Amino acid sequence: MTPPVTTAHAPITPLTPTLQRVARHLANGLTPKEIAAQTGLSIVTVRQYVRDIRESLHCPPRCKPPVIVHRLFADQQVAPPTADRPAPMLSLDELLLLRAVAEHSDARDISVAAKLAPADLRAALDQLLTDTGAQDTTHLVILAHGWNLLTVEQAHATRSGANQ
Repeated sequence: MTPPVTTAHAPITPLTPTLQRVARHLANGLTPKEIAAQTGLSIVTVRQYVRDIRESLHCPPRCKPPVIVHRLFADQQVAPPTADRPAPMLSLDELLLLRAVAEHSDARDISVAAKLAPADLRAALDQLLTDTGAQDTTHLVILAHGWNLLTVEQAHATRSGANQ
């Protein structure tokens, strides 16, 4: 049996069945407000569950939804989606930006990881959303996992290609 993939030094805490249900909604791109409406839970309860999920994944307090969703898939807490259309052809720069969005919450950190000037981030991100047909960055991460663009192997290929 292989150990679970982790993105932090401490082992990931498996989610309870209740947190799993909320995590699946997050992994479908729903906001806490939308999750509350669909499940009949109060928004306060859903927000607490999202905090509990974030803590289980060892995400920092200001961790944004795309990063939480990426970690849910990467740490195998939720099954990744199946692609409903083929993956678009993305450049190495776009793949680097995609990974940066999935792994970082702060715009400055995303810029650094994507090797972009902070002033160019918004335009590059808008172009990536257009090229992938994603509605927002959370949807982008969901689509990318369905296309297997955020696997460990892809991360190494992106970094290697970007360094050449």
